Amino acid sequence: MADQQRGRRAIEVGPTGRTVAANIARLRERRGLTTRQLSGALERAGRNIPASGITRMEKGERVVTADELAALAVAFGVSPTALLLPLTDRADDRVEVTGGGEVDALAAWEWGIGRLPLTVTPGREKTELVEHRLFGAPQWLSEHVGYSVRMAVSRPAVPTEEGRKAMDEIRKRYKEQTGEDIDPDVLLSRLLGVDVKDGEDG
Repeated sequence: MADQQRGRRAIEVGPTGRTVAANIARLRERRGLTTRQLSGALERAGRNIPASGITRMEKGERVVTADELAALAVAFGVSPTALLLPLTDRADDRVEVTGGGEVDALAAWEWGIGRLPLTVTPGREKTELVEHRLFGAPQWLSEHVGYSVRMAVSRPAVPTEEGRKAMDEIRKRYKEQTGEDIDPDVLLSRLLGVDVKDGEDG
């Protein structure tokens, strides 16, 4: 396990720190950015991280602060969760979450996007689900997000080339795992967590 030096104090990098390091490298390469270009984008956004600092982040040799993680997510055009959780091929792949141990990737992502607790205590499932939703986000958010998503999905949209390729890849993996095709609209509604019915206009 890598250690980082801050003055005389060694800082242990845990599983989430290693995931963040890997995701910074993955997203930077996916966006076609050099470390110098990413550094410039961050500087223009008010967060000064030199190219050498980004390289050290990707190697797990430099701590990524909460502010830096948020700025990186903005620069990459993703949510902070996309940096904090590993991108796996399957929903049942096991991943390690700091403080939560090993869980299925699906459970980690459901927790990361605020839908479900990471773990629940047997016999307290309903209580902990309610508390998760009560304490985890503003109460107006769930209703607002549901309405916004329904309205957006009900309108015709043209996906980007990158988005279309990602959807095609997910559909391909779905068919490999289930032997069945999945309609793109059904897949989108599942990804967004909404029930989009034919003819519904929101």
